[in-house]
Amino acid sequence: MKQLHRQASMSKQHRPHHHRASLSRTLASYLLREQRLLFVLLGFLLASSFFFLHPSSVNPHSAAGSSSAINFAAAAVARKIPRGGGASSALRRLPVGVRKPSLRVVVTGGAGFVGSHLVDKLLARGDSVIVVDNFFTGRKDNVAHHLGNPRFELIRHDVVEPILLEVDQIYHLACPASPVHYKFNPIKTIKTNVMGTLNMLGLAKRVGARFLLTSTSEVYGDPLEHPQKESYWGHVNPIGVRSCYDEGKRTAETLTMDYHRGAGVEVRIARIFNTYGPRMCLDDGRVVSNFVAQALQKQPMTVYGDGKQTRSFQYVSDLVDGLVTLMESEHIGPFNLGNPGEFTMLELAQVVKETIDPGASVEFKPNTADDPHMRKPDISKAKSLLDWEPKVSLKQGLPRMVSDFQKRIMDEN
Repeated sequence: MKQLHRQASMSKQHRPHHHRASLSRTLASYLLREQRLLFVLLGFLLASSFFFLHPSSVNPHSAAGSSSAINFAAAAVARKIPRGGGASSALRRLPVGVRKPSLRVVVTGGAGFVGSHLVDKLLARGDSVIVVDNFFTGRKDNVAHHLGNPRFELIRHDVVEPILLEVDQIYHLACPASPVHYKFNPIKTIKTNVMGTLNMLGLAKRVGARFLLTSTSEVYGDPLEHPQKESYWGHVNPIGVRSCYDEGKRTAETLTMDYHRGAGVEVRIARIFNTYGPRMCLDDGRVVSNFVAQALQKQPMTVYGDGKQTRSFQYVSDLVDGLVTLMESEHIGPFNLGNPGEFTMLELAQVVKETIDPGASVEFKPNTADDPHMRKPDISKAKSLLDWEPKVSLKQGLPRMVSDFQKRIMDEN
């Protein structure tokens, strides 16, 4: 009996091996009949060829239903790829089928004058853009042409309140920038500069995003140095009617650098000088928009003071190029972004007359408080480290702005 039991046991032990061998022979026989193996190999070859020749088709951002967690992880990996000059070579070293995904970018104040032009550029290069704006000075019309774009999102939100988004880059532009607007509610202005910047820096820290602060030439106040370099600390009245903006931006720069040093946030700081172009508010209160709107409506151009105070004017496309270049660079800043061409107010009025109406008149009024007498950027730092400088002269850019203002004034009337 023991011998029979042992034989039965050995038979059971060998049965699975016999079964697997039999199954393998059956499968091999099936594949070899009627050239099935040839078709399997051909299908594998075609699939592999498609993967290697069209790696973009597996991009996690190319499908509308892609998992946000996968996208976020891919973007996190992309952030570790060196930006600027080394980015393209780093991308070429990635395995076939793996490419840097398009970035997800938030632009606070993105429905404003400068912000909307920045949104245009980011979407044109393939990024996904979220605009956060409370529409105090921004207008939906500035970004309405993107509303059908699946890579564009518009959120009505005040940055004074926190917001949680998963993004790779933050362009922080939110704040009224003209004296007419920021003096309208100075407490709100400084809260936007301080609390708004704190909230967006906190977001950058939580999600590991790169943060760019758009500061201003107003941090130099009424300068005692001319032209102004980034190393100049400024001459600002801390209790004046413009200090809600001037000191607010100076505090925003302080917060930005403290988050960089203390929390390891990747930051960039741009100090923007006078900028003009299409989509400026008609009632902006800044000199270029004032002169253009008044000349188009056959009103005297208002010059405050003696008209000998100077400003430098850069076209908006030059500024946007500078902001994107700075964000993609490895340099923190601050960087002056402006056009070093310097004009007195009377010289600007003459250029506007030549462009719109040679018969336009000038009206003098008393100057406003704390108005800087001179403003001209030294952009040698941006030229050497960012390889950036403005390309559009005042006489080239002004007619483009005039066409936009002319159309909008006619629409309003």
